Amino acid sequence: MCAPPLWLADLTMYVLTLMGQRVVITAAASGIGWAIAQRFAHDGATVEVCDIDAAAVTAAQGAHASITASHVDVGDGDALDWWLGAALERLGGVDVLVNNAGNKGPTAMVEDVDPVEWAECIAVCLDSHFRTSRLTVPLMKAQGSGSIVNMSSTAGLVGYGMRSPYAAAKWAVIGLTKSMAIELGPHGVRCNAICPGSVAGDRIDRVIALEAAHRGVTSAEVMAEYVNGQSIKRFVEAGEIADMCVFLSSASAAMITGQAIAVDGHTEAYHLA
Repeated sequence: MCAPPLWLADLTMYVLTLMGQRVVITAAASGIGWAIAQRFAHDGATVEVCDIDAAAVTAAQGAHASITASHVDVGDGDALDWWLGAALERLGGVDVLVNNAGNKGPTAMVEDVDPVEWAECIAVCLDSHFRTSRLTVPLMKAQGSGSIVNMSSTAGLVGYGMRSPYAAAKWAVIGLTKSMAIELGPHGVRCNAICPGSVAGDRIDRVIALEAAHRGVTSAEVMAEYVNGQSIKRFVEAGEIADMCVFLSSASAAMITGQAIAVDGHTEAYHLA
């Protein structure tokens, strides 16, 4: 009998590294988060997700035997801590934490940003990453393994006009990621950030519509600016973010940590707001 090709053996080992993994994902009952949750579950992991969208949580409940969905506002620190504690107890530990929660924040020039809206954006996009990490890190350090993936954005690499709270939070996520990688590396725990570009779906459609209305142009014009600034002239698919997330959490990425990896078709030039 012929030996299997090397690529098949590598693929088999890649999948097996996810079997039985215990995964926690925030804001994951729809969109990018749901794509990530489904991919982990498909590859053999047991997954706990939360989301602020009650309807999405209801739809997610029972959609996959390996995914448990809970209704949680991650901007509420106490509620987030309570859910995560319960999720970790149900899982009996944690191997992967994906901080996917984000808030688009206000669309306005910096002088017009409401401080309350600023704080709400920071609470979801940054504070929630800190709060989940501080509770999961001790468990990962104790077992000598684990992967944390924080969701940043291309806005965390190049800035984002009229979205300063969002961009500030996403830059901070990268700083948090690199700092945690330094602290956790000696314990066998990795921490990376993914920087998605424009991901196709309802969320980017709403963002574009708001910007278009603020600027007095059409949504088609704004969308063209986004796409024309990329080397690959299309929006990212949610599944492509899930692919990177799962890879970074697998044994195939054992020496990748402290990185901010863009999945954006290569942003050459950011559109002008």
